[in-house]
Amino acid sequence: MILIENIQADWDIWSACIILHFKSNDMKYERVAITERAKEVVKQLKAKYGDLIFHQSGGCCDGSAPMILEEGDMYLDDSDILLGQVEGVNYYMNQDQFEYWKHTHLTVDIIEGRGSSFSLEIPLGLRFIIHSRLFTDEENSALNKSQNGHSIGFKVVPIPKSR
Repeated sequence: MILIENIQADWDIWSACIILHFKSNDMKYERVAITERAKEVVKQLKAKYGDLIFHQSGGCCDGSAPMILEEGDMYLDDSDILLGQVEGVNYYMNQDQFEYWKHTHLTVDIIEGRGSSFSLEIPLGLRFIIHSRLFTDEENSALNKSQNGHSIGFKVVPIPKSR
C-alpha cells in the first residue's frame, strides 16, 4: 500500500512535497537510516544552527559524502530527491546520484577527520560518511516500483508561492 501525505487535491497549488511511504506486511521500508553516534552530532548541530538538511550530491569536494547544511543554505530543485528523514532532518540526493544508489540502503555515520566540504560538522573535526548495503529483494520491489519509466523515490516537487 502506498500512503501519500501532505498533498493537496489541487495539483496546481502544491503546499508541500509528496512523501511516499511503502508498507508491506506491516513493515515500513526506508532508504536512509542513521547511527546513534551520528544522531548525537545532528542533535548538537540542530541546537546550534536550527533547521538542517542533509544533501548527497556526488559532485565536488567530498564526492558522495553526505553534507549537513542549514535549511535554506542550499538551493534545492526538481533534480533533488527526498529520500526520507534522519533524526528529524530531511535527507536529499541529486537525481543523477540517486540512479546509482536507488538499490541501496544508506546509513549515515560519523567519523573523526576533516572532510573538504562545507558541511557543518567539519569544524568539529568530524565528518559524516555513508555505509551502504543492497536492498533485499522485498525492499527493492517495494521501494523501486516503476512509474512512467521512473523509479518511485521521495521526489521534491517545486512549490509555487502563488498561482
